[in-house]
Amino acid sequence: MNRQDHAPETSLRDLAEARGIRIGAAVASRPLVAEPAYREILAREFSSVTCENVMKPSFLQPSQGRFDFQAADAIVAFATAHAMTIRGHTLVWHNQNPAWLERVAASGENASAALRDHITGVLTHYRNDGPVPVPAWDVVNEAITDTGALRDTLWARALGPGYLADLFRWANEADPDARLFYNDYGAEGMGRKADAVHALLRGLVQDGVPVHGVGLQMHVGIGARQSPSQPDLAANIARLRALGLEVHVTEMDVKLQTGTGTDDERLAEQAQVYADILGTCIEAGVTSFTFWGFTDAHSWIPGFTGKPDGALPFDTAYAPKPAYHALARVLDGE
Repeated sequence: MNRQDHAPETSLRDLAEARGIRIGAAVASRPLVAEPAYREILAREFSSVTCENVMKPSFLQPSQGRFDFQAADAIVAFATAHAMTIRGHTLVWHNQNPAWLERVAASGENASAALRDHITGVLTHYRNDGPVPVPAWDVVNEAITDTGALRDTLWARALGPGYLADLFRWANEADPDARLFYNDYGAEGMGRKADAVHALLRGLVQDGVPVHGVGLQMHVGIGARQSPSQPDLAANIARLRALGLEVHVTEMDVKLQTGTGTDDERLAEQAQVYADILGTCIEAGVTSFTFWGFTDAHSWIPGFTGKPDGALPFDTAYAPKPAYHALARVLDGE
């Protein structure tokens, strides 16, 4: 495969800073501790980190009233030591909840209090006027279905259809300085789900709910209709920004398994998808652009799809791929 093994002369981080955009990566605890190359590339190439798993409810409050911030704090400490910002992910989701919280939600009794206590406990620990500040949070993740309906989750059933507004209000009360985001997949380009997300956010904004931005996950692939068109993406970002919202790309990767051709052809197509989306996002006013990982050695895609892949900008040996160099050229204004 056509890859360049040397470290780039100018990092994505430096190039992005010159363009006024944060460039980020989701971080896994195990390689951060165990692999020097992982730490070196993360600190050199990125200015923002997102905890891949350890800020989710099952990790932060494994039993009721007992918070465990150790693993998340280690990532925050690494980020702080390297002058990186942190995106908190995620306060509320329908997956990766501790068993006790699922039982409370299913019973309906004290569900609101339990969820509010979780949000308050987490944001109190990570307050922006405290020792371990987290400036931005995905308050709720994936609350809309692919058809544009409110997802039938344990929280929607326990708290009712208006629960999303409460989540943002509780988070804002716990840390008034935190920037609060709604995060979802499949809503990047124009379409039914994107329309539903826009309508949800428009309603929250009109009701005075403290929502500050939207995260577009951007799990895409090579091949026909596997990623949003540039005009659709630009139009969707524009209408979200017109609501007064900040727009972040929060979880980008580009699957190779959705395409055809030789390895080199698929890598070249992947590089073009990365470049097209990043370029469109910069022009449209996106302020933070995060990959869901950065090395194929630690990608969620093969485990999720059951197929080998190489969806990220660095390969399994931490060498930069054509996608990396395409991203660098876009950030450099080429």
